[in-house]
Amino acid sequence: MKQTLVLAGTLIAGTLTAHAAPLAKLGAPEGRLDIIAWPGYIENGSTDKGYDWVTPFEKATGCKVNVKTAATSDEMVSLMNKGGYDLVTASGDASLRLVAGKKVQPINLALIPSYKNVDKRLQGAPWYTVGGEAYGVPYQWGPNVLMYNTKVFKTPPTSWAVVFEPQNLPDGKPNKGRVQAYDGPIYIADAALYLMSKRPDLGIKDPYELNEKQYAEAIKLLRQQNALKHRYWHDVTVQMNDFKNEGVAASSAWGYQVNALKAEKQPIASVVPKEGVTGWADTTMLHADAKHPVCAYKWMEYSLNPKLQSALAEWFGSNPVTPAACKEKAPGGSNFCQSNGFDNFAKVRFWKTPTAKCASQGNCVPYSTWTRDYIGVMGGK
Repeated sequence: MKQTLVLAGTLIAGTLTAHAAPLAKLGAPEGRLDIIAWPGYIENGSTDKGYDWVTPFEKATGCKVNVKTAATSDEMVSLMNKGGYDLVTASGDASLRLVAGKKVQPINLALIPSYKNVDKRLQGAPWYTVGGEAYGVPYQWGPNVLMYNTKVFKTPPTSWAVVFEPQNLPDGKPNKGRVQAYDGPIYIADAALYLMSKRPDLGIKDPYELNEKQYAEAIKLLRQQNALKHRYWHDVTVQMNDFKNEGVAASSAWGYQVNALKAEKQPIASVVPKEGVTGWADTTMLHADAKHPVCAYKWMEYSLNPKLQSALAEWFGSNPVTPAACKEKAPGGSNFCQSNGFDNFAKVRFWKTPTAKCASQGNCVPYSTWTRDYIGVMGGK
């Protein structure tokens, strides 16, 4: 199957199925598994004994799990390019880059029988399916919410304007130095999403597909935000500390930080603003040169069981990829599918890699430009 992708401004043409053929059957486990993952994604009970889906897997398979956490999609791509890992929990702004760069291999779904239980909304999704082949299995998904301090906002904020536009917050104090932005080029899409509502004259149809004029306006907005920001966040622990101790009042965030801060009895809540949200749908992908493919396949199958999916969704503040997990009691007993927005799937603009050729308007600004310019924005240029 020949397919041409234009990613990061580079034409990548060729046979995307030119990797070694996927495993036809599983042999003996190799005894080890090396995974690149988002913080909080692969829990072994060391943080909270109630959340441990690694130990049962290790006992059942003999595969010792080693985890390397990464804070951004760009970091994940860099680590996969260097090699030495078996799996990565890649978001949509990384997955197609990994496919195009031939750093991941197609998956034999016949060896993952639980794939049939994956949410139909996620089966064959374009951020991990290329040329009719699956390059991984879904793991979790969720929105990038607006997290806020409830002592500052007595009623929930309704717009992303509180982090993008100079203004006084409800406590009468300016937002300058009290809001944060995400440390990653994909955050340009958040600015574009806000502009879709504020500036309909720009004609933005997809926040990841921007022509030169639309893109320039998003960058202009982000430069304005730079003067307001307290910090560009990527480390969840640092961001949580900023909300607790540094006077930060509002920021984009994941459910993980919201849940963790609430667990600490902090005055924190989150909301989906009127403009909507960007979000992530993560895929467990197998490195093209994985040294432990049998353990990797066993993990991919194991990762789809409802018990793991429910515990992970409750722990991380995300949504399971198997609907049956919503009926599985999680360790904390919460109604995680309702609280994490399982039914809001259609409202989320999921991360994807911006490409030079785009469906909505033909030619768009590619990710390489996003990367270059966002570095400049963060540097005050």
